[in-house]
Amino acid sequence: MSLLGFGVYQNYTTTPSVLEALKVGYRHIDSAQAYKNEAAVAQAIREYGIDRTDVFVTTKIISSHHGYASTLKAVDESLQRMQFDYVDLFLIHNPHSGKEKRLETYKALLEARDAGKIRSVGVSNYGVHHLEEIREAGLESPTVNQIELHPFCQQTPIVQYCQSNRIVVQAYCPIVRAQNNYHPVLVELAAKHGNRDPAQILLRWSLQKGYVPLPKSANPVRIQSNANIYDFTLSLEDMGKLDALDKAKDGAVSWNPVDTP
Repeated sequence: MSLLGFGVYQNYTTTPSVLEALKVGYRHIDSAQAYKNEAAVAQAIREYGIDRTDVFVTTKIISSHHGYASTLKAVDESLQRMQFDYVDLFLIHNPHSGKEKRLETYKALLEARDAGKIRSVGVSNYGVHHLEEIREAGLESPTVNQIELHPFCQQTPIVQYCQSNRIVVQAYCPIVRAQNNYHPVLVELAAKHGNRDPAQILLRWSLQKGYVPLPKSANPVRIQSNANIYDFTLSLEDMGKLDALDKAKDGAVSWNPVDTP
């Protein structure tokens, strides 16, 4: 899995956007059944002409489809839409269906993995109590937990749990949907590092924290600039200034359903 992913949530020009992302070097695409663009993602990969094994593709199952039999069916439907033999990572999109159905869904995804339809199974928007229910059920840990994560919403207890249990942390909304681009700390650090975009500062913070950020954009210029984050490094002082911006859950800009019972 590449350490920088390309998100396609609410992207209404998915195929050209993914084509541009592949062109500038992205090799990790994050989709979902709820986004209704799995087929468009796959079309872009085929049009670009890259070998399927060279692109890491994620999709997710939303809570309305949770349950053992419905999950097995949903996996097959995703593969049919994408015309792929397998998906690299399949996530439980959110925990809204309740403990019983969450566990049924997770078991079904593990079964689909064992059948070769999925390479890896993970979760999204899971709080510590959701992750603990998997452990208490005697099941293997998910490989990934994808959560909203940026300096303004650091979700520290979840991150610490994941890191202690070897669960990769993926960060959605890593550039805060551009809502804080004029924050003084971002403006200062962007200027310090050669007039970078605020998004580049935020993505660099995420990488240096050990997360896998998933920026999204339909703008070719932004798609490229979001990928150009490997030629500079934030200092410990820079990182400390960003760490100090945490507003915990009050800093979230998305649904962030990690407290769902």
